[in-house]
Amino acid sequence: MLWLSACATASSDPRVPCPPVVPYSVNDQVRAAAEVAALPEGALVVRMLSDYAVLRDQARACG
Repeated sequence: MLWLSACATASSDPRVPCPPVVPYSVNDQVRAAAEVAALPEGALVVRMLSDYAVLRDQARACG
């Protein structure tokens, strides 16, 4: 059985490291909100930002 472990290339620990959550200053957040508000109705980037917010929440909960 010892020889089987010699071929293992990955850790047996199934945990995946949590990605870092980049901090944004209040000024950055205010500026981003103003820029998003100026986008045309139905802009795709608004949906993409919503998806990004979900990923950030998941990364925070990961730790």
